[in-house]
Amino acid sequence: MTNFENTTLKIVTAKARADKAINSLKGILLGFLADEKIDSYEMKELQMWAKENNSLINRNPFQEFMLLIENTASNEIPPKEAIEDLYWLCQKYEHDSIYYNGITSDLQQLQGIFHGLLADGNLNDEEILNLHRWLSDNEHLNSYYPYDEIRSLVLSIVSDKKIDEEERLVLMAFIKQFVELKNDRIKESIDQLTADVSISGICAVDPEIVFENKTFCITGILSRGTRNELQTAIKSKGGIPVNSISKKADYLVIGDTNNACWSYACYGRKVEKALDLRKLGHTILLVHEYDVFDAIEN
Repeated sequence: MTNFENTTLKIVTAKARADKAINSLKGILLGFLADEKIDSYEMKELQMWAKENNSLINRNPFQEFMLLIENTASNEIPPKEAIEDLYWLCQKYEHDSIYYNGITSDLQQLQGIFHGLLADGNLNDEEILNLHRWLSDNEHLNSYYPYDEIRSLVLSIVSDKKIDEEERLVLMAFIKQFVELKNDRIKESIDQLTADVSISGICAVDPEIVFENKTFCITGILSRGTRNELQTAIKSKGGIPVNSISKKADYLVIGDTNNACWSYACYGRKVEKALDLRKLGHTILLVHEYDVFDAIEN
């Protein structure tokens, strides 16, 4: 067997093993959800599935699976919620399997474009118009976060064929959420330029958080404390913590582990529902966990 044939065989068998593992997991999850109750034995079985399939961790979306399974207990994520998130991700993989890697690649490219646009600390008209063209050429990303939000913002900016300074700063403030600039001087300059800009939408920048009688839903894996600790703190400030998203929710708090504002796949179910509610006119705000913790401490 030639090296090429051997490599091809490995790729084919890896894909087959991944598909088999996903189908197995989906069946396990359906079994768990049959009585709407998730006990410790079932969660232990899930951990065994993760251990048996650990060799697949570098394939999409197994890293998300393993992360969620590993952190469910330590972060006090309700088991039923974790199971529903995993099942949602199985369905995503199943529906998108033909172009899943392509979608991931294109979203990573979009993040790279954001990085390139801000690398010099400026955002000129030509750059904004080229971003608009790229977004128009990649409509297959529609419904994938953050494509919808950035396209909506860019369309509103270029619609009158005139880009003013306020629009430029709003776009810069939005884009910087997804970029980790290495040049501290450029980063500080952008932060100063956008200091007074308030962004509402995905992962709002410096949001004004009101607790009294406001409803908070938490998703993802927290980096500061456990979910129960955050819910208790929200209650102490007069807020109302809930476990599911509905049109009555005021805030969706997104865990910051692994840059939640970009890598959201393992808790995308709630983000997706929140986006759908926003499109229907509901004013739910998506905020980083550290903004909520900061607001609690102030």
